[in-house]
Amino acid sequence: MVSRRAWLHGALPAWLCAAPLATGHAASVQQGAALQFPRDHGAHLGARIEWWYLTGCLLKPGGEPSHGFQLTFFRHSTGLAQHLPGRFAPRQLLLAHAALTDLTHPATTPAGVHRSASRAARWTGAAQAPLAAAATHDARVHLGNWWLQRRDGSPSVYEASFSVTDVELTLSASATQPPLLQGDAGWSQKGPQPDAASHYVSEPQLRLSGRMQRRGRSVGVQGLGWLDHEWSDELVPAGAVGWDWIGINLADGGALTAFRLRRADGSALWAGGSHRSAAGATQAFAAGAVRFEPGRRWRSPGSNASYPVQWQVHTPAGTWQLRALADDQEMDGRTSLTGHYWEGLSELLDAQGRRAGLGYLEMTGYAAPLAMP
Repeated sequence: MVSRRAWLHGALPAWLCAAPLATGHAASVQQGAALQFPRDHGAHLGARIEWWYLTGCLLKPGGEPSHGFQLTFFRHSTGLAQHLPGRFAPRQLLLAHAALTDLTHPATTPAGVHRSASRAARWTGAAQAPLAAAATHDARVHLGNWWLQRRDGSPSVYEASFSVTDVELTLSASATQPPLLQGDAGWSQKGPQPDAASHYVSEPQLRLSGRMQRRGRSVGVQGLGWLDHEWSDELVPAGAVGWDWIGINLADGGALTAFRLRRADGSALWAGGSHRSAAGATQAFAAGAVRFEPGRRWRSPGSNASYPVQWQVHTPAGTWQLRALADDQEMDGRTSLTGHYWEGLSELLDAQGRRAGLGYLEMTGYAAPLAMP
């Protein structure tokens, strides 16, 4: 019988089994800190929470979307067992969520077919951890045989592999633009308190290629992707129950980010975002300059949460309509501590109703308020 360790070493890429994973702690979140790459693509074990978030839209030959996907790795520093030896000391938790929305199924259009899965594991933070680990020197994180890595070079190429129910997706995501440092050179304020902030780096307009396998059949895929890497000491600031966020690859080659932290009554506690033109000019949005106005809502049969699946988004770079391409794109993350949230492929429409971009909408805190575990 093949052991689990032997199976993992056979199923994962060689760098997961051989590359050293440093354990030194970095500084957490500091305004004015100069981010350094590739180091800051990697894990920041001094921060309480961190995530690498890859989303994308797979396209038909004519350019219409066929699938949306998300792959997110979360790292949470528990503050426990810091001085206990052994492989099972729960100093860090690694969580992963994956979802795939199929817009091509004729029997369910426009609802789509939404598949999702989640995983969780404890991690001591030590090197050579075959079941779950995150490198600190570059973007290399895995949980079982789900993984995301950055291939060294310029421009960056990210590689990822994951499966949801009966579908496996292996992707290459090539950067076409430099990293986008959100906020003030990568320091992104998330609330009125001085310490309510994160370090936040985006990689929009990623060119996707890869293969999708299902029931023994493998097909090539291509599309556009977006990668976010963010680390912080707080999940949400005091007074907030969740957030609404969009990351949109604009049709003209630009990128739009907008978010708001939301109180229990639905009002905005804080907001922000950015616009980067195709030429590279970047505008960071002040908190008072971004407004989300909810429109049509969809109620989840699983969580009973009511989510706005259409929005009007006001920013200094313009006002747009945002519309989900499938209503049911809810993620059930209760087994990995994050609860229910909505995460889905959406289109951005201009004032004339023309598609201005494709990307992802995330809505948290509608089923229950978010809280750090």
